[in-house]
Amino acid sequence: MHAVILAGGKGVRLRPYTTVLPKPLVPIGDQYSILEIVMRQLSAGGFSSVTLAIGHLGHLIRAYVGDGSQWGMQQVDFATEESPLGTAGPLLHLRDQLPEHFVVLNGDILTDLDYADLLNRHRAGGTALTMATYGRQVKIDFGVLTTESGRIVDFTEKPTIDYRVSMGVYAMSASALRPYTPGLPLGFDELVLDMLASGSGPAEYAFGGNWLDIGRPDDYDRANADFGALGPILLRQLSTGAV
Repeated sequence: MHAVILAGGKGVRLRPYTTVLPKPLVPIGDQYSILEIVMRQLSAGGFSSVTLAIGHLGHLIRAYVGDGSQWGMQQVDFATEESPLGTAGPLLHLRDQLPEHFVVLNGDILTDLDYADLLNRHRAGGTALTMATYGRQVKIDFGVLTTESGRIVDFTEKPTIDYRVSMGVYAMSASALRPYTPGLPLGFDELVLDMLASGSGPAEYAFGGNWLDIGRPDDYDRANADFGALGPILLRQLSTGAV
């Protein structure tokens, strides 16, 4: 099983933490980096090879990861992004090097999602893309109106809206990338919209466990504050020796 970790972003929203470190290397809980947790989880889940798409401060990620053997990886490759290519663009350069089915994940998330189960479900489903999704709620602090032709036809006082979001974790087939030109920017949003327009929308992998998107300083501070309780859950599938 193979995974691609997207680790080339500048981490602008997470400054000042990312001024001297790429976002995947920021420390969590004074013991691990985000990237180490992800690499340990992938290895424990049966993934033997990883490609890291790097850009901003990528030399630090290269030095930190090395050949990946410290986490039991048999093969680690690096793909350098010379100019911003979007969230899916780096995959186009790798298209001919990747297996038919693989996992892609952002390098700034913490979750106890079972990556192997996601990939196996994708293989069995027969779609070109499977997106891991997570439930969110937004509390609206206003009375919400529905209007028609200048009249109010419905009113809801401070509703809570339930919706599902992309976790930044995907299982993909190489066929999803074939219509696109390497070297041009491509985002997962564009990829999904194109699939929907063609009538072959992605499959959903609904997840209800733990998920943190370390995108902003507030998210990072919360992850560190919660890591005492969350850390054992994130690493529970690892043996004592591996930890």
